[in-house]
Amino acid sequence: MRRLSAPRGDAIPNNDRYPALVYPGVLGGANAPADIHALYARNGWGGGWTWEVFPFHHFHPDAFEALAVASGSARLMLGGPQGEEIDVQAGDVIVLPPGYGHRLIEKRDGFAVCGAYPAGQEDYTTLRDSDGYDDDVLAEMRRVPPPERDPIHGLPYAETA
Repeated sequence: MRRLSAPRGDAIPNNDRYPALVYPGVLGGANAPADIHALYARNGWGGGWTWEVFPFHHFHPDAFEALAVASGSARLMLGGPQGEEIDVQAGDVIVLPPGYGHRLIEKRDGFAVCGAYPAGQEDYTTLRDSDGYDDDVLAEMRRVPPPERDPIHGLPYAETA
């Protein structure tokens, strides 16, 4: 597992309490979305969807988000314009804390991700970089409780973050 942190920027706040977590290859190769969503559900994550990542910088101030790559590969920007580009492929999982920026740069070979959120955070808000953020958004991010469990291994989240 790799931990990423990015500084607060003008348009993307990121998160100074929790890093983004990248689990390369944790699921093996291509994975059926139904199997990924079942794994999420067993570990207390819901609100699932299968699609791709938006091609613009955005963040969720009121939720943690898990993104499991079900198929294909992509280049993502994590942490907003001040963050870093990473390559992901089928079997990789990313867990983003509230406020952590992300966007799709390039997709390949039928790229699709399965997203999910901890219990109670499924009704999340999406803010674009053009929306910006203020002290109220930062306060909202601080109020979001960490997940009880990691979305993949089911371990207490505090042990993985």
